Amino acid sequence: MTRFGVVLRPELPPELVVEAARAADSAGVDEVWLWEDCFFSGGIATAASVLASTERVNVGIGVLPTPLRNVAATAMEVATLARLHPGRLRVGLGHGVQSWMGQVGARVNSPLTLMREQMAALTSLLAGETVSVQGRYVTLDNVRLDWPPSIQPPILVGATGPKTLALSGEMSAGTILTSETSPEETRIALEHIAGGPDHDVVVYLSCTTDSNATADNVRRWVDAGATTIVLEPAADRRDLSGIFARAVELQPLFGIAPAS
Repeated sequence: MTRFGVVLRPELPPELVVEAARAADSAGVDEVWLWEDCFFSGGIATAASVLASTERVNVGIGVLPTPLRNVAATAMEVATLARLHPGRLRVGLGHGVQSWMGQVGARVNSPLTLMREQMAALTSLLAGETVSVQGRYVTLDNVRLDWPPSIQPPILVGATGPKTLALSGEMSAGTILTSETSPEETRIALEHIAGGPDHDVVVYLSCTTDSNATADNVRRWVDAGATTIVLEPAADRRDLSGIFARAVELQPLFGIAPAS
């Protein structure tokens, strides 16, 4: 079965993101996704506001740039959200746009090594384990969360290159692909990911129209292996009611009962 969501783009000011999330919740949208692009709204803070302001809609963060945060801080924040809103959160990690990482003095020589070290540490911390590690970028000495989540949120990886795709298949619950990924590129990405049968493949899909042709377009990515489709509106779009309706209409077409 395919899940459907809508991304609430960072070009929306945070107060309008929360307003849009409430509208998505009321419309029956299964999932809203948030971006953390520099230098818009913080992904964790926005997710917290959306989760607290809605009743049932799930929230995905796609993605948090790993160079920006100490992994212990990320674990503490994710654990807090997961405890307060169990079962409603998915979190993606990414390398970050390298020019932006350079702007804030966080650019690293090996983003792949950083991702591997952060994924390993974050997964263990969220599982309630005590973690000691001396890595190239991640150093933890006897660190354990006092309040780990009762339901661990899935941790995904935003990936494009073959090495990061392979790492995602090895270490994460799912892979996030950008809206520039064609159906054929999705198939190729899956070959690199080589994840298990439960590995989620999240694909952003540009949605510039609310027409019925959307379903036929979506099927191309579903047939290619996408398991979550996130409809992506234009950057300047403010009225999202049509795209919310489209996401809800797509759910039963691909085997999902509309949210109540």
